[in-house]
Amino acid sequence: MNHTNTSTLRILDAALNRAGEGLRVVEDYLRMVLDDGHLAGRAKSLRHDLSTAAAGLEATDRLAARDTLGDVGTQNTTPSENSRGTAHDVAAASFRRVAEALRTIEEYAKLLDTPLAGQCESLRYQLYTLEKAAGLTADAQERLADGKLYVLVDGRESEAAFGELVESLVTAGVGAIQLRDKSLDDSTLLARAEQLVAATRGSTTLAIVNDRADIAMAARADGVHLGQEDMSVAAARKVVGTHMLIGISTHNIQQARQAVLDGANYLGAGPTFASTTKQFTEFAGLDFLREVASEISLPTFAIGGITTENLPQVLASGISRVAVAGAVTGAKSPAEAAKLLQEVLAHSTPAKAASGV
Repeated sequence: MNHTNTSTLRILDAALNRAGEGLRVVEDYLRMVLDDGHLAGRAKSLRHDLSTAAAGLEATDRLAARDTLGDVGTQNTTPSENSRGTAHDVAAASFRRVAEALRTIEEYAKLLDTPLAGQCESLRYQLYTLEKAAGLTADAQERLADGKLYVLVDGRESEAAFGELVESLVTAGVGAIQLRDKSLDDSTLLARAEQLVAATRGSTTLAIVNDRADIAMAARADGVHLGQEDMSVAAARKVVGTHMLIGISTHNIQQARQAVLDGANYLGAGPTFASTTKQFTEFAGLDFLREVASEISLPTFAIGGITTENLPQVLASGISRVAVAGAVTGAKSPAEAAKLLQEVLAHSTPAKAASGV
């Protein structure tokens, strides 16, 4: 090795070590703090892909170039390096460290005849996606910590009837109310959405609008819920901004995984059972709920035909949140029906299936 190559290899060796160590810290956070097998698995794959990319450099050359004892940078520290407030802070610092290390590798690898530069560019972009998903998952877990019951309502036959229903559900303390009514014209839909927002403001109940990001934004709702055939999360985010919740309905584990990476704040998972308010040709069923519970920690609401009778089966799958329509809105007393469901949810601790990561 000439002097230039030795210095370059020394830089690459240090950056590769830093990136690998940082990814291990991130993986441990995703696995043991967020309890997310999906994201932890992606961190593990990134770490393995980095190791494979680094194999293009001779291990003996890396070791020969290494000079830890003579490295002047080992004595350079800042006060912030020794202070972390939360586990999330630890992970955030490691995400930044890995990104910086990958950029260093990407630039200095260009001095050598190696594909390492291009490989690290790709890994860096994957890291950014992982960091986004991890941050949104942690934020959603906090924002939706107390939201176990999600009730879907239509616009009712009149403004007064809609107001009476919504106010009774807010008083019952449901976690979220979603306005879903494809029969209303835009003017009426917006009016109902504004009415929902006004009724929920100052309460613990979130106001969600189905499908229509524009209506949700105009009414200043707390969130918008999208189906697989609706606009993408990225497109909706351009409309509603960075703070509004975006939920996605998912029907298989691949869709659920993708929704997490796309930046959804919560998932709907199903359909689980036959519904009285919506027709389905296929049912994802309880097996899908078990798959989601085993590897995804983004708040997830089981959807489709859920009642007090079959709720224990849902909870046994590992999913602790449910979205219902007819079970509440079709009851003689929607408020009492909601309270009964919430009581079961509050006193049950669903099992978390092992992710195997």
